[in-house]
Amino acid sequence: MTRSPTDQLFATMVVGSLPRPEWIRELIEDRKAGRISEEEADQLLDRAVPSAITLQERAGLDFLSDGEWRRESYVKIFSDAVDGFQPDLIQGAGVPGRAGLPYPAVVRRIEQRRLITAGAAGFLRDHTNRKLNVAVPSPYTIAKRMWSSEHSRQAYPTWEEFMMACVPVVRKEIRELARLGIDAVQLDDPWLALLVDPRYRERSGITDVDHEIDMAIQGVNGATEGIWESGEVFLSVHLCHAHLNRQHATRGPYDLIIGALGRMNVHRFAMEFATPDAEGIGVLKDFPKHKILGLGVIDHTDRHVETPEEVVQRAEAAMEYVPKERLTLNSDCGFAPSSVNPMDLDEAYLKLKALCQGARLLREKYA
Repeated sequence: MTRSPTDQLFATMVVGSLPRPEWIRELIEDRKAGRISEEEADQLLDRAVPSAITLQERAGLDFLSDGEWRRESYVKIFSDAVDGFQPDLIQGAGVPGRAGLPYPAVVRRIEQRRLITAGAAGFLRDHTNRKLNVAVPSPYTIAKRMWSSEHSRQAYPTWEEFMMACVPVVRKEIRELARLGIDAVQLDDPWLALLVDPRYRERSGITDVDHEIDMAIQGVNGATEGIWESGEVFLSVHLCHAHLNRQHATRGPYDLIIGALGRMNVHRFAMEFATPDAEGIGVLKDFPKHKILGLGVIDHTDRHVETPEEVVQRAEAAMEYVPKERLTLNSDCGFAPSSVNPMDLDEAYLKLKALCQGARLLREKYA
């Protein structure tokens, strides 16, 4: 089942986050520490987020986000809306470069307090006439990131049980986003992509990689159940090697997981390919024939700003494996999935602008 998100060839789609200005990073930390209320923070962010929207419009994106400026992180947004977590219990979770980024751990049976992204999505919808892409963390990534053998067993004896408890919460969120008229919903699942690196599997004590992959598939398909079949919203999964401060947490090609993609009930996969850490596009020979590829053509970790011609070159290389009708373009990942990620906003703008200029060149050549 392939559903095109747009009639336009080489549609350009943001993965999600933009770098936050320093004052917004400080605001998020003040909100977390209770130095400012959520209501006061929302009022300030309501004034800031339109500039993130305008930046993407000026860059020329077909599908945009709110820059995720309201979020502390792409996955903590789940624990922000769902009770049952204790903050800052998990240190690093076996991923290099994460020692300074503590994460919540689930310590009680979860109970949803409010919707996860729908409020921010409604604000976004009211402030642009472009198509919209809203990201929600996948059940597998939530479970792998926020279940701890030390802290979580009393609530959920296994991470698998915790993951299954997250599935209906994520499914409810996707349904609400569809009801709001959001064009595309993206499930962020970097923890699936981390499996490609044997060093990560060893550090994490993973011995049954097929079980991990099967659970990731169950998480996605549970979250999209009934929604995928109805076709009411365009569904993506985003895969990357995770990053902080321009460094990836893992590296390696997608050979280990590429066969699983065809078993996931989504329309598109936004995948990291511009970075050398993805180790080439040859794996696309096995990309499922009935899915759309969101090709990463911008390396967000590299200070070099790509030229439109480089974007064209990367897209044409992928077209050896995936036809133009099933190709959309994006950066490898969001520029700052965590609010503390010290990326440059002007650099992100120039990279997104090059992405869109490259797409225009491709349309002129192949339309």
